[in-house]
Amino acid sequence: MRAALRQAQAAARHGEVPVGAVVVKDGRVIARGFNLRESRQDPTAHAELLAMRRAAKTLGSWRLTGCTLYVTLEPCPMCAGVILNARVDRVVFGAYDQKAGCCTTLYHLCSDARFNHRTEVLGGVMEEECGAILTEFFQEKRNKDETE
Repeated sequence: MRAALRQAQAAARHGEVPVGAVVVKDGRVIARGFNLRESRQDPTAHAELLAMRRAAKTLGSWRLTGCTLYVTLEPCPMCAGVILNARVDRVVFGAYDQKAGCCTTLYHLCSDARFNHRTEVLGGVMEEECGAILTEFFQEKRNKDETE
């Protein structure tokens, strides 16, 4: 999760919502990503998707079996769908997302038995640190907006 937090910090330095992700296979990080929605003006440029795309390229396969995705914020419905379609074995996330979280908070997409694949989910890992970087980012953004 610390590697994912470093990605979130990189996102913040780029003025992006600070969410970071890494994909691990066989104990080593094979791909990294952080939010780039604003920079790319791309609604799909979420940290998880960028990391999973890079992992697929590294592995030469869209199937990410045997992989664990670490992400600082609970995945949204789009990302949870890709996690399932990519057949990621496990998702470990930090902060719960009360507005869009679809691994445990609003929905349980990754463990829904109606899908042909299920992904193990572990939430709340380094939750305080993962939540703090988001809180600080949005507080700074609000303060900046108030002074303009």
